[in-house]
Amino acid sequence: MEKFLQERGEPEFLSRKLSGYITPDGRVFLSDGFNLLVKRGLDLAFSLFFIVVVMSWLFPIIALIIRLESRGPIIYKQLRHGRGNKTFRCYKFRTSVKINKVIAKGGPQRDFHITRFGKFLRKSGLDEIPQFINVFLGDMSVVGPRPHAVPMNYMYSTDINNYMFRHVVKPGITGLAQIKGYSGEILSFYDIYGRIKLDHFYIKNWSLVFDFKILFWTVGSFFGRNRVSS
Repeated sequence: MEKFLQERGEPEFLSRKLSGYITPDGRVFLSDGFNLLVKRGLDLAFSLFFIVVVMSWLFPIIALIIRLESRGPIIYKQLRHGRGNKTFRCYKFRTSVKINKVIAKGGPQRDFHITRFGKFLRKSGLDEIPQFINVFLGDMSVVGPRPHAVPMNYMYSTDINNYMFRHVVKPGITGLAQIKGYSGEILSFYDIYGRIKLDHFYIKNWSLVFDFKILFWTVGSFFGRNRVSS
């Protein structure tokens, strides 16, 4: 089975095109350049097709509704970690607005309120559509571990062994953890631990067939979720 990572005798630590990890017993694994090139080609083709065929008409509709419902930018940009722990701006449709509220002890405090249309976008997953631009730009992949916010990575990297190993590949719009139910708000340590374990499993067992399976499961989950919520 094709893998992202192949065991190598001599590490090329100075190569910017490669990444990987070293096991406790000293075995070196580096990313396979050919497989990364194949995956990048598929990402370019898929993202370009989606941007031209779907986003060309869906993006303006969603943007118009967001603008009519509340003031503020259409796109929300958040700093997240990508491949090799490199940070990038992850794009999402804005789903909340800032409001001022008065607390008992002190003056006004800013808080975030999810809009009515924002709830629909989050529940349907449509708020993630702008990330196909991230894929086209090369920051993300269509399939891969979901990118976490930078503070979240710093927090959990001290609690979970080899947490940052998930950054050996580009983050994805969808991934194995998401189609297995590990998505949304993290309510317990088990939520993040199960997510990371599935991310690691995906990286170590990657193949093109595996990616297409995850895409197929994602489409089925999307229509099933929206059919239930309608």
